[in-house]
Amino acid sequence: MAYWLVKTEPGVYSIADLARDKRTLWDCVRNYQARNYLKQMQIGDDVLIYHSNSEPSGIVGLAQVVKLAEADPTQFDRRSDYYDSAASEKEPRWFSPTLEFVRIFPKLLTLPEIRKNLKLKDMVLLQRGSRLSVHPVSDKEFSIILKVVSA
Repeated sequence: MAYWLVKTEPGVYSIADLARDKRTLWDCVRNYQARNYLKQMQIGDDVLIYHSNSEPSGIVGLAQVVKLAEADPTQFDRRSDYYDSAASEKEPRWFSPTLEFVRIFPKLLTLPEIRKNLKLKDMVLLQRGSRLSVHPVSDKEFSIILKVVSA
């Protein structure tokens, strides 16, 4: 089992939206490294949901991978902002796993709180220049985060 963090803007798709929908295809990611991480996700992996570009930004809840990554349909839709003319049904470029809502955390773990926690200092989220919308989280980091948000 692996752990992940995905970023989403709450005005676009929030943890509340995921709670309402129960499941969603985690689509529209257009960064090759992030795409590679999405393809690595396995059924049963836990995924931290992070609200970005919000005040405050932070980890708000938990989801779980329930279906392996498949071709992101938005890459084929000419009307979509995420259309990719180089992608084809035979050779898709972008992939999306299906995530299922698990819970909203009782406490938001803000970015400043994450930065202050020395046990989380090595998180990919905090690395200089790290702007990926998907990245791995270590077992230790995941455990620390769950303790903090449940306290």
